[in-house]
Amino acid sequence: MKKPEIDYILTKMLESNINISDCILTVGKPFQVETAGQLVPVELEPTFEKLTPFQTEIFALNLINQDQRLLETLIREGSCDLSYELPGIARFRVNIFSQLGHYSIVLRKLESKIPSCAELGLPEAFYSIAAEKNGIVLITGATGTGKTTSLAAVINEINEHNSVHIITLEDPVEYMHSQKKATINQRELGKDFDTFANGLRAALRQAPNVILVGEIRDRESVEIALNAAETGHLVLSTLHTIDAGQTINRILGMFNIDEENQIRTRLADSLRWIVCQRLMPKVGGGRIAAFEAMGTSLRVKDIILHGESEGKTFFDVIRQGKAFGMITFDSCIVELYEKGLITEETARAYASNKSSVGRGIDAIKSDRGEKTTDLHKLEVDFQYGKSKVDPWKI
Repeated sequence: MKKPEIDYILTKMLESNINISDCILTVGKPFQVETAGQLVPVELEPTFEKLTPFQTEIFALNLINQDQRLLETLIREGSCDLSYELPGIARFRVNIFSQLGHYSIVLRKLESKIPSCAELGLPEAFYSIAAEKNGIVLITGATGTGKTTSLAAVINEINEHNSVHIITLEDPVEYMHSQKKATINQRELGKDFDTFANGLRAALRQAPNVILVGEIRDRESVEIALNAAETGHLVLSTLHTIDAGQTINRILGMFNIDEENQIRTRLADSLRWIVCQRLMPKVGGGRIAAFEAMGTSLRVKDIILHGESEGKTFFDVIRQGKAFGMITFDSCIVELYEKGLITEETARAYASNKSSVGRGIDAIKSDRGEKTTDLHKLEVDFQYGKSKVDPWKI
């Protein structure tokens, strides 16, 4: 299996279905693609009913293309990330990883067109993020929830309206931004810098106004990002956390106890927005994102400094901060249900507070004249509590 054959197989995989997000190769399974959240086998000529360890390894080695750094990383750490391009067809973010002594491969298809905030239907918080001049903005969520796409939309919004210098540090570069009003320099881990911490440290000497860091992975990156924010830069990055509270705790957990107060103070002064994402099944196929957005305020700073307590949590602040562009997952989910974009079952399944979402759904159904309960023919039991004995038979 040589590179032309690899390109032929990937092309056929992309042509096999619509809305393909990933191509997946695993020993013992056929070639598969993920479409609308479901894995579908791909029929090829000749037929590959079950991939062998040799086939996946050869496929992986062709993707790595004799890159010594990637080979060493794969052997030492058990996985490696890279980008791969089918000229004129598609680009992929690739992860090759070892499992039970064999190699598996996941190729995430990257969109060639840079999405706008409006096209993605992003909440108002993202427009506020694009207007920020300094501080730290974190986009969080599980793997595959569209964090990179949302950040690309924010960069595109800045690129459309501001004459600034943007430096991105990515692993790998996913969206290729064109030079519009802003000047953009995109750097890729392994090719242009060795670690995010070193790339971020170097970026401070490259006269940027905006720095995008693909992911904050360690305390050193956090410290440099805080330093960049404190010296007047806007720093955009991602974390694998599910909500605002967990994001703050994850950052604090990277530092020693004796450093906590100092980091809380710096974070309270530098943080501008935390936006969390979840992907849900969409009516008619595909997926749609729900968001939680928390902006900075005096109450947010106070909770960062002193921690959450009864009646004083990040959720409380977000729920009461709608006028400032903040939004909870639950209110976003109810809004998506009201627009007919998700089903009632999906709304209840993905809710953070199921009773809150349930009340929102019932209110919408009531306004529409729909029934809100499955209970029928309720009657008053007039005999409840009365004696069952006939007094005339005593």
